[in-house]
Amino acid sequence: MKEQIDTIFQKALTDLAKASGEEEIQEIRVKYLGKKGELTLIKKCLGSLSIEERPAVGQSINIVSDQLLEKIESSLTTARNTQKFERLNSERIDITLPGRTCSIGGKHPITIVTDEIIEIFAGLGFQVAEGPEIELDYYNFEALNFPKDHPARDMQDTFFVDDNILLRTHTSPVQVRTMLKHAPPLRIIAPGTVYRCDSDATHSPMFHQVEGLMVDKGISFGDLKGILTTFVNQFFGKDIGVRLRPSFFPFTEPSAEVDIACVICKGKGCRVCKNTGWLEILGAGMVDPEVYRHVNYDPDSVSGFAFGMGIERIAMLKYGISDMRLLFENDLRFLRQF
Repeated sequence: MKEQIDTIFQKALTDLAKASGEEEIQEIRVKYLGKKGELTLIKKCLGSLSIEERPAVGQSINIVSDQLLEKIESSLTTARNTQKFERLNSERIDITLPGRTCSIGGKHPITIVTDEIIEIFAGLGFQVAEGPEIELDYYNFEALNFPKDHPARDMQDTFFVDDNILLRTHTSPVQVRTMLKHAPPLRIIAPGTVYRCDSDATHSPMFHQVEGLMVDKGISFGDLKGILTTFVNQFFGKDIGVRLRPSFFPFTEPSAEVDIACVICKGKGCRVCKNTGWLEILGAGMVDPEVYRHVNYDPDSVSGFAFGMGIERIAMLKYGISDMRLLFENDLRFLRQF
């Protein structure tokens, strides 16, 4: 039986020498030392031996089993180290290669233009004011001289939540809320998102506006023209012409549309300006005395002006964008240009 044990041991060593990985070595462990392994089965045969033979044979089986187990553990360690080295070698990072840099984001053109507008008016003494986008009819219309069923309400296609709540159609409600909280003098601009039922190449149901308000003693239409001319010259350039045309807005009187010389043809006439040489950029006017009465200002003591511009419109003129929808489609090829 000792010869049989030695034969099994030598056979196990031969199998270990041929094993090429951890899985095969584990199979050898089971084959010889498992519950049905060859050395285990021999142990179960000890009962058939004489009492004199059992100790020697049992000791021999234990010695061979321990030696084989030691060889198996050593082979497993070697196999695991080899596997680890091969994995590290295959997954290693070549530090001589150029690094993979992350793409750096940039500001959206609407944000760029808004920030520039705010910066210009901040230099003129205006502060930023904000208000809710879901607004009451009173602040969006009535306090701005849009009585119920007034035809001027049709100028703005409105998203109504119910009869009294709506998505603001302009940022003018911020002017009303600010005047209700603060006594004059006031000098504010109100940038923000507004909503109207309109969508095509030059209109969006959601867009952005910046509105301005200045109220104090002795404010005149000349002050309005001076402020807006200064803004246009700083934003579009000193060589850009400015003109004001009579217009109508319920909350200002007199009212005007403000045009600039076409930024494409420099006033010579082209397809963009419809050969007029001029492009409309904003509306403005002196605050109607009726608005002052809604905010408890004395129209005999103070005067002021208000203006409003669409930021998308300004951005399209500044960057030569022909379709407003490009500003909302989030095409990275378009946005990376800014």
